[in-house]
Formats: sequence, structure tokens, C-alpha cells
Amino acid sequence: MTRSTTSCHTSIAEPDAPSLGELLVRSATGLRYRTAVQALVEEQQILARDNVRTALVTKEDGVMTCRWEGMAGRLYALGLDDGERAFLGLVLSIVGVRQSYLAAVEYLDERRLEIVLRAMTRLAGNDRIAIGTRL
Repeated sequence: MTRSTTSCHTSIAEPDAPSLGELLVRSATGLRYRTAVQALVEEQQILARDNVRTALVTKEDGVMTCRWEGMAGRLYALGLDDGERAFLGLVLSIVGVRQSYLAAVEYLDERRLEIVLRAMTRLAGNDRIAIGTRL
């Protein structure tokens, strides 16, 4: 099987090549970094932007990784809308490189809010709280 994908996935046609998201999750060290990467990968749209990938992703010692500190300094220069900037700001606060007010959730749509809530429970080490639609 050959996979050829673009955007937040690898752009090179290789047999069963892992996506960029998979590579970033694998390289994340520690719970905070892994939780932040997982949230960004789940959201998909922000990591699919070329300017975000350029600001965030780097290859160090042959491993794809995130430069969180550099992203924090560029948050307002990326041309993101309020919802994207609020989501990315909250993700950066998970890593610990930026402070973000929880009031930023007012700019999140339902999908991004759900991702942030799952990330917070993951960070807390709690797998009993269900996030999603209630019946």
C-alpha cells in the first residue's frame, strides 16, 4: 500500500509513511508535550496551515519535533482567526510556554472545545470523565 498525502500529513509518497501528526506524537516527550501535540493533531486544520507548520515543526537529530517556544512568540503573526488563535493559545498553555486565560474558550467552536476538554482530562490523568454529547 502506498500513501501519498499532503497538509498535516507527510507530503512524500512512501509505502505506509507515517503522517506528520504521528511523527510529532511519537517524538513528544512527557505528558504535557504529548497532550498538546495530540490536541493539535486532533484539531487538524491549524497544523494543516503551511505558516503554522513552518513556525512550529522542525527536524532535530533526524526526528520531527515541535518548537513550542518559537510558536508562542509568533501566535499573533500567523494570520489566525480568533477561534484558531484561542485554541492554539490554550494548547501552548498546556505545554507551559504561554499563559492563556480560560475565558478564551468563548472563541472556540464546539469541536475545538471538545478537543481542549479531552486534553485537560488527559493532562489530569483522568480517564473516567466523558467528554461529548450527553443524552
